[in-house]
Amino acid sequence: MRMRLLLLGGGSALGQALIRQGAEEDIGFLAPRPPEQGWDAASLTLLLDETRPDAVINLAYYFDWFQAEQVSESRFAAQERAVERLAELCQHHAVVLLQPSSYRVFDGARATAYGERDEPLPLGLRGQALWRMEQSVRALCPRHVLLRFGWLLDDSAEGAVGRFLRRAVRGDELMLADDRRGNPTPVDDAARVVLAVLKQLDCQSPLWGTYHYGGHEATTALALGQAVLEEARALRAIKSEAVVAQAHAARPDTGDEPQHAVLACKKILNTFGVKPRAWRSGLPSLLDRYFRHI
Repeated sequence: MRMRLLLLGGGSALGQALIRQGAEEDIGFLAPRPPEQGWDAASLTLLLDETRPDAVINLAYYFDWFQAEQVSESRFAAQERAVERLAELCQHHAVVLLQPSSYRVFDGARATAYGERDEPLPLGLRGQALWRMEQSVRALCPRHVLLRFGWLLDDSAEGAVGRFLRRAVRGDELMLADDRRGNPTPVDDAARVVLAVLKQLDCQSPLWGTYHYGGHEATTALALGQAVLEEARALRAIKSEAVVAQAHAARPDTGDEPQHAVLACKKILNTFGVKPRAWRSGLPSLLDRYFRHI
């Protein structure tokens, strides 16, 4: 890898997966520890001036964007300002910006898979913030890659999978929508995709733009929960016996979570040669890491 890579959010689940996989291929990242208050416009300005990387992978707010149950509007507003500043800095220093985003930029009103050309119409605060960040990146930094991921699954204790497993171990009632669909995407698979994109960019390929990626085989939230529960039983005593089906409309997060969140992934395959990987194959290692670390 000729490019000097700056990884913001190296301590996040996706950041750690990137560092692990990069090390296997002799790809290193400059992954600075964030300031105590987190990355903001001022600290990012100083960082890029000092490090002068060739590419920035922005996972600075990974947990809030992909795993947190709720995030305040003021917190998202501060992150938007920081991303806007980062995009300006990347353009000023001629740095490539790889910015993650999400299926949440769509409202989930249509049952067919969303492509990159479909018009975003986010539902909740998180989707709206991510969409505004996308627009900032496009407007301010032409040399960008926006990667929209499906349902990201990671091994963090407070992430979506972690919250589900904690309740399962306790024996709480588990309810998930049987009419909500998406592409589960284990964090290791997402890291594989980011590395594949970086390798192409390292070859000076000007493949800027927006791309979708989600694990192979779209499924329902209910079926995903059942698969996680089944894998977890092999590793830990689970008191909850089953996942109960519930309608999307009855779920407490229906105002924020799109009912139909399946992403079409042909563009990333045709451009970067990235083939979708079956999400089920990533569950055993993900759950093993989760139970080893809690």
